[in-house]
Amino acid sequence: MAPSPSKGNAGDPVLTRIVEQDKVSWVKKPNLRTLYLLLVPAAIGIEITSGFDSQLINALQIVPTWKSYFHNPQGSLKGIIAAAYSLGAILSLPIIPWVDDKIGRRGSIFFGSTIMVIGAIIQGLSNHVAMYIVARLILGFGIPPCIVAGSSLIGELGYPKERPILTSLFNVSYFVGQVIAAGIVFGTNNIKSNWAWRIPSLLQLAPSVLQMAFVLFLPESPRWLVSHDRIEEAEAILVKYHAEGNRESEFVKGEIEQIRATIQLESEAAKKSWLDLVATSGMRRRTLITAHLGLFTQWSGNTLISYFFGDLMTMVGIKNSIEKQKLNVGYACWSLVTGAIVALSVTKFKRRSLYMFCTLSLLVVYTGWTIAFKYATTAEDAGGHNQSASIASLFFIFAYQPCYNIGFNALTYTYMVEVWPYLERSRGIAVFQLFGRLAAFFTTFVNPIGLENISWKWLVVYCCWLAYETGFVWFLFPETANRTLEELAFLFEGEERAHIAAEAVESKLHDNEKLSIEGKHTERHV
Repeated sequence: MAPSPSKGNAGDPVLTRIVEQDKVSWVKKPNLRTLYLLLVPAAIGIEITSGFDSQLINALQIVPTWKSYFHNPQGSLKGIIAAAYSLGAILSLPIIPWVDDKIGRRGSIFFGSTIMVIGAIIQGLSNHVAMYIVARLILGFGIPPCIVAGSSLIGELGYPKERPILTSLFNVSYFVGQVIAAGIVFGTNNIKSNWAWRIPSLLQLAPSVLQMAFVLFLPESPRWLVSHDRIEEAEAILVKYHAEGNRESEFVKGEIEQIRATIQLESEAAKKSWLDLVATSGMRRRTLITAHLGLFTQWSGNTLISYFFGDLMTMVGIKNSIEKQKLNVGYACWSLVTGAIVALSVTKFKRRSLYMFCTLSLLVVYTGWTIAFKYATTAEDAGGHNQSASIASLFFIFAYQPCYNIGFNALTYTYMVEVWPYLERSRGIAVFQLFGRLAAFFTTFVNPIGLENISWKWLVVYCCWLAYETGFVWFLFPETANRTLEELAFLFEGEERAHIAAEAVESKLHDNEKLSIEGKHTERHV
């Protein structure tokens, strides 16, 4: 019998039960604590670059010298400047699984970061708009290898108890980048030379430099090592970080066996090609959910705010550049605070419930914003000013972010890492990136055109799409909470293979227990 739309199959949670019995905080585990501190600059902070980029383009459109140097781009040109980052990302997606498989998660992060450093240098030294666009294409080309490898590495290195929070914090770093970029541009706004925009453009390389430095100190993914027949190295990493050096750890022995058995079962069914993503009904459902989640993260109206905040403020009567910059910095800080709070709370709620609340609340907020925006822009177009409607529009813009963070920020990579089994995880997250980047490219390109041509009515399009999102989540999103990655590996494939992997773990743990008992009997006899 096929699983119901909201449910899927998972293996018997043998290791999950062991994890639940572990009451020791990660703070009191020196090796695990060191691992998490290294993950922050090397992997969790990867999305700082994306947040920096969206805020950079948003804030620079308010900077007088940027507008003057590039002849105040409008309409489609403004759209392509913003969208070039996503276009560059789309171009790199086909090579990601190959790079990830050949040089590992750490190597992919270093590879992508190097490309982004080059792009940031070209961006800061641009002599004309074409060079600036090419630089943004290069920056975009480098980010997906880092995102795919980084989100996977966090999930694959993290101890199961902390994994959901770690992967949720991955996307929160986006807002850290926004705050940094907004603060830098606010500080350089009054510089009378072109360094007002060149300095922030060059500083986009900073997060990538940190990643290149700290990723060298991180261990490789144990799952990548097992898939390349380096089981002893994988086990040594798990012993060090998941058992604090205890080679007799029941959990690690079960974990390594679960990883080995699951990857072997996956390998028997996979051909390691893109066709695997549509080869079975389970994989097709994963791909459908992933593609839609990619669209949802960029088509929910967020790019309108994150890339064109200044234009929205102008349309409701806030036209002073300093006032806009202050609101922009405030919005970035608000996004970071709400994002962090939600990310630290994800373990308290079911994944599917959070996604439902996210889509429903976004629909309510966008509907309210559309109404307020209509009255504010209508008054401005008539040469007047509707103070109440402007304040209401600003309220709904700020109310939007926590609603978005509940699902599409906090859960995005947590959910993707859980939905996809190891062998297809790189391709799965690459598909998510593909549809997300296509959606981002489209929306950042057409948003200024839509606002220019149909004004407040452009928001109605997003209201209709958000209604569709709510229905899709209700009928097709499965629940993935409270399971290890291997217990979720056969979520849509039926019970048989999930039970085989679970039995391998139980058998390993039973053998270890038997040996332990025999050893104690021998000691007593002696």
